[in-house]
Amino acid sequence: FRLAGTNVTDASIAPLKSVTSLIELNLGGTKVTDAGLASIAGLGYLQNFQAPLTSLTDAPLNHLKGLTNLVTLNLYGTQVTDAGLEHLKSLKHLRAVYLWQTKVTLGGAEALRAALPGTYINTGAELAALATNAPAADKKEEKK
Repeated sequence: FRLAGTNVTDASIAPLKSVTSLIELNLGGTKVTDAGLASIAGLGYLQNFQAPLTSLTDAPLNHLKGLTNLVTLNLYGTQVTDAGLEHLKSLKHLRAVYLWQTKVTLGGAEALRAALPGTYINTGAELAALATNAPAADKKEEKK
């Protein structure tokens, strides 16, 4: 289920709490707030949750603790910090977490990786390394 646009709010997702068989939810770029995330707490079958480019912070990640079938979580461009990751450590089926452009530190990402061995944690560090090396490559191209 994908809700798109900035007109999607907490009220828009409130009815989802009764859709217990939902396995995928994408709220990317919506105006859903921390309070609205309580609506997904009972979605026990949810496997893929996407909330990139939203205003989510640490507190509502507590609502994800009951999503024991969650496999993929995308929090790109949110206000999540290391403290929020503590709520995810009990999600033993989690296999991929995307944390680019969040307030998560490398230490916080490593602590989550240690708690969930085998889980891919992407902080965007790989992209930062590429960007750091890019100017040198561009200079070589200019000399040719």
